[in-house]
Amino acid sequence: MTTVGVLREIKNHEYRVGLTPAGTRELTEHGHTVVVQRGAGEGSGFTDELYERAGARIADDADAVFKAAQLLVKVKEPLAEERRKLAPHHVLFTFLHLAPDPEQTRDLLASGATCIAYETVTDVHGQLPLLAPMSEVAGRLAIQAGAQALEKVNGGRGVLLSGVPGVHSGNVVIIGGGVVGRNAAQLAVGLGAHVTVMDRSVPVLRELDQLYRGQVTTLYSTRDAIESVLADADLVVGAVLIPGSSAPRLITRDLLQVMPEGAALVDVAIDQGGCAETSRPTTHDDPTYVVDGIVHYCVANMPGAVARTSTLALTNATLPYVLRLADYGVRSALDGDPGFLAGLNVAQGKLTCEGVAEAQGLEFISPDRLLPKL
Repeated sequence: MTTVGVLREIKNHEYRVGLTPAGTRELTEHGHTVVVQRGAGEGSGFTDELYERAGARIADDADAVFKAAQLLVKVKEPLAEERRKLAPHHVLFTFLHLAPDPEQTRDLLASGATCIAYETVTDVHGQLPLLAPMSEVAGRLAIQAGAQALEKVNGGRGVLLSGVPGVHSGNVVIIGGGVVGRNAAQLAVGLGAHVTVMDRSVPVLRELDQLYRGQVTTLYSTRDAIESVLADADLVVGAVLIPGSSAPRLITRDLLQVMPEGAALVDVAIDQGGCAETSRPTTHDDPTYVVDGIVHYCVANMPGAVARTSTLALTNATLPYVLRLADYGVRSALDGDPGFLAGLNVAQGKLTCEGVAEAQGLEFISPDRLLPKL
């Protein structure tokens, strides 16, 4: 049987938790031991008492969780003080977003731990089932955050996205028509904004066009097309994703000059380095900054702001995978499931995610080669 450890997140204003009391009950009924760090679920509304009722043991600190557990379940990437506690016997299951973070990559490789990233696990259709729930949340939050950034008191140009009778609604440009982009479009259309979605997939654009029946303008994404729509954009949402790799820099600094002063840029791709040249990670404490008159919102853990919704959505998706890891061990859980194996980023001190290896100029080892050693 496996001891599963649940850590309290320490990233700035990160209130999500990697396992709910309901998930704890599922694991304990499978015969596993669950050790939860004191207060781990409080930010999402789950008390220590609820975990204890579900069969968990409460540990006073992170050290006790690292010491007891073989399988560590988190939400965000481990920070430096957490990475120092990882050991070769640990299996870490969490978001990692390694491509733009060489320091984290080096530490995980040095730890010898087996690290599986939510964001690179795929399903039989090639989709990203563990990233999708947070992409849905982030896409919807992007419009809320952008609307606030546009307020004059926050440095924006003072535009109400919905408009009012006799006044134009705001122009929202969404670059990327995947899960983030679709959810951002849904909220922006609901507000009454004028919405343009850009993508390089004609089938994606066709699907959006059919779904919104003229309520959304779709454009094939080229540099010329981006430049043309930025000139009238009140809010730009960066929603591009290349799984496991750094986000492409589609908005160069010179393109900011095209945008109206006080316009807002919400870069949801910041976890993967950002899709704008001027993007840098921010926190919920200090979410925005201004470059060349454009308000940038680049919070790297946006869904943490709505922790309860985000935790429930995330753990609905991750729990079946956690159960498989606990029930069968990492080798058997990954063997025969190419999609789950695609989540393996680091093992045996080797880098097993090709996108990360390309981004950082490191050696890539196919996860198939290491699987028998796990």
